[in-house]
Amino acid sequence: MTVRPGPTTRVRVRELSGSASRDRRDDLATEEPLEIRLISLDGTRRTVAITMRTPGHDFELAAGFLHGEGLVPPGGIIAIGYCTDGDVAPEARYNTVTVRLNGPVPDLPALDRHFLTSSACGVCGSASLDALHDRCRPLPTGSFTVTPETLYGLPDRLRAAQGVFGKTGGLHAAGLFTSGGELVALREDVGRHNAVDKLVGWASLAGLLPLDRHVLMVSGRASYEITQKALAAGVPVVCAVSAPSSLAVDLAREFGMTLVGFLRGERCNVYSVPGRVS
Repeated sequence: MTVRPGPTTRVRVRELSGSASRDRRDDLATEEPLEIRLISLDGTRRTVAITMRTPGHDFELAAGFLHGEGLVPPGGIIAIGYCTDGDVAPEARYNTVTVRLNGPVPDLPALDRHFLTSSACGVCGSASLDALHDRCRPLPTGSFTVTPETLYGLPDRLRAAQGVFGKTGGLHAAGLFTSGGELVALREDVGRHNAVDKLVGWASLAGLLPLDRHVLMVSGRASYEITQKALAAGVPVVCAVSAPSSLAVDLAREFGMTLVGFLRGERCNVYSVPGRVS
């Protein structure tokens, strides 16, 4: 019987405290590979990515990855399921996802750079900001704003909703909020970019894209890949508990995204388009 991996794994540890010690159980965040395969209408098959992730919301992770990398257009997915191909061992069935497309598999040379990703850094996607202009447009200024008071409350609301983090202390989170600070959806993963992919995939499969009336809040830092994925989903405001990278700030400024970093307590830095913070 094939056992489906869960988001946590229980282990035995020896806890040391001063000169005392005791053996006890501990819950760890599960980290296992996920292979994403594409199948076109004509039966063409191709592995597009292998990423280390925390099991759970795997179909959303696949959909979000494909959308964020511009590999599959909105509505381009017919179905997603765990793979039952003969070359997949039974114990790996829940670590392989097949995405059926209503069109052809994307150009194969474009997939080479996506083959292997990790839970730590993900795939950069496009190598430069110039390449992003081929598939992403600058965000409209519009009338979407958020108050400083709303921003200040997001980290606590994000943390309070992290169920698996509360057990393991080892997961990143991405949360989607309204302009009033109401939590819409949250996803967790050992990889911060995976958490964003799961969130974007949830919105994509539910037909909710673009997310142009929402705020994205992430634990940890704001990297280029996170802002890239948020841009592809149309998110106008991205907030992070920690620092942004220089390329993330460049992307936000070039595409009109409001990027907030060091959001802790009643303090933060707004690195781009501060006009949305009213």
